[in-house]
Amino acid sequence: MTHARQHVIKVVAHRGASEDAPEHTLAAYTKAIEDGADALECDVRLTADGHLVCVHDRRINRTSNGRGAVSALELADLAALDFGSWKTRDAWKGRDEEPDWEHRPEDREATSVLTLERLLELVADAGRPVELAIETKHPTRWAGQVEERLLTLLKRFGLDAPASPGESQVRVMSFSARSLHRVRAAAPALPTVYLTQFVSPRLRDGRLPPGVGIAGPSLRIVRSHPAYIERLKRAGHQVHVWTVNEPEDVDLCVGLGVDAIITNRPRAVLHRLGR
Repeated sequence: MTHARQHVIKVVAHRGASEDAPEHTLAAYTKAIEDGADALECDVRLTADGHLVCVHDRRINRTSNGRGAVSALELADLAALDFGSWKTRDAWKGRDEEPDWEHRPEDREATSVLTLERLLELVADAGRPVELAIETKHPTRWAGQVEERLLTLLKRFGLDAPASPGESQVRVMSFSARSLHRVRAAAPALPTVYLTQFVSPRLRDGRLPPGVGIAGPSLRIVRSHPAYIERLKRAGHQVHVWTVNEPEDVDLCVGLGVDAIITNRPRAVLHRLGR
């Protein structure tokens, strides 16, 4: 057995168990914890009245029954909307199996807009260690206020100053090197992840932005440039790959010795890894 197959690859639930339940909802994250995910991934955006909510897109049109930009809406506006019914409309056409999760309109909290504060409470009450990978979305009209509010909230939960990056329950991810720089300047012990969709020519040798210790390459990079993943590993960086859903891609990641797999299907990936 190779070393790559001996080390434990962490399974990170991308927007929760988002194949089974609506992304970024309490239902999706509860399902991911039940499925055994090692960590939960979420995107955060700042509302007009200063609340961090877990929403991927700049606008809420795709994942809710409302319209508009997150940054222009207040939390009360978002809380009045449904973020779950779209999943039942379209997600299961042509699929062999129905999901374990079922949309219940009467259970509003399960598919209401999810604040980061509520997600942190869920993690705290999980009954077992669960890590959280928080992605800051940029560009945004609120710029550095996103990181400022994020660190303030983490401090309230005692998560902003771990003894060392390796002991941190939380890591902050972004495609924006500037965002990660803000986080490192204010909370140097928090681990940061530099997300990339393509290999940057200036970082082709395996370097990352100053102070960043974890690479977050897309699956496209892993498939097209496996040698780049090997360079990242040789440079001493961890590698967290997104978004890995198919068995053959899980196997590819295992063979390259990646450290974390970010997936919409945490239960299936755990099974593929023999866990």
